Amino acid sequence: MKYPARTATVVFAGGGTGGHFFPAVAIADRLTEMLKDHAGSQVVFVGTKRGIEFRLKDTLGYPLHIVNIRGIQRSWKPANLLVPFLIISSLIKAKSLLKSLRPDIVIGTGGYVSWPVVTAANSRGIATVIQEQNSFPGVTTRKLASKAKRVYLGFDEARQFLSKDVACLLTGNPVRHSVLGGHRDEAHKHFGLDPNKTTILVLGGSQGAKQVNDAVIKSLCDGGLSDKFQLLWQTGKRDYKDVVSATGEKSRNHTLFSFENNMALVYAAADIAVARAGAITLAELEACRVPAILIPYPQAAGDHQRKNALAYEGKGYARVVDPNDLGHTDVLALIAELCDSGWTQKARAAMAQDMAGKKPAVDVIAEDIIKLITLSQEATFGS
Repeated sequence: MKYPARTATVVFAGGGTGGHFFPAVAIADRLTEMLKDHAGSQVVFVGTKRGIEFRLKDTLGYPLHIVNIRGIQRSWKPANLLVPFLIISSLIKAKSLLKSLRPDIVIGTGGYVSWPVVTAANSRGIATVIQEQNSFPGVTTRKLASKAKRVYLGFDEARQFLSKDVACLLTGNPVRHSVLGGHRDEAHKHFGLDPNKTTILVLGGSQGAKQVNDAVIKSLCDGGLSDKFQLLWQTGKRDYKDVVSATGEKSRNHTLFSFENNMALVYAAADIAVARAGAITLAELEACRVPAILIPYPQAAGDHQRKNALAYEGKGYARVVDPNDLGHTDVLALIAELCDSGWTQKARAAMAQDMAGKKPAVDVIAEDIIKLITLSQEATFGS
């Protein structure tokens, strides 16, 4: 593989939620590793103070520059009047920042902050690429894709929503190295789990997914759960006390926690999961060979979570439960039925077969970015 002859500066613009932020971190870490022999090369993040990127800035490991941008609230609020001014000021700030950093490439991974930074890069003739996580591309991707050198797709279904002249590359979604390689025995000890029981992972989200939590509460309290199963339940910080209170004695012999940084151990312990259908959650479940019951978030933009979930169901990795059907669906009974029928083993086998010999998405993306940087430098300075 041909590497840049000079040091490289890479700017990431993406965040707000983990779904936009963690893919950027995964790619950034891989690029940093690949460019380690190029002294002076740097990776820089641009985000907002409202996003997860700002909350995790102390552990990010990369400089974080702040741009003040937000979207229009669906229900009218006075703050919406400021949005046009924020758009203009964020674009000015992004242009100034890029003039100072002089990056070789700008990588947009979604969220409001992607728009001003990628737009500013395009106006300055800086190469841009976009990583689109979902089966239905976000509005930022749809508006910026035509000027991007490449759009990396997490789902092939996204291609139909972009112009035919957009340079798409189907890669799958990049997964952080930190969620891989957990050891099952260590995971059982860490969470106090019985290694002889089937572990059902409930992903209530970092802040909580109330509909998922409520579905499991109802199932546990109304129908119960066989002793051969145990729950590993991430309730989210917001919902932890409510879940503990609602389940009471029913949660005894199960492991409930609000949040866990070591996701490698979480996935290593799991035999099957109950989760939303965010693109990065699905990519992590797939990479760790954890089949799932998926409950799509019904208010996701463009109904993209349902589309994500159906794509995974089509591959044999998951079963989808429509949120509207939760009132008469016993989620834990469905899981017990799937485990007893051998479906979970078939799903894991399908994941393993599909991934056999396949280069990880993060490697495909990072290698292509290196190629684009190299071509850009050669065009600017000569080979």
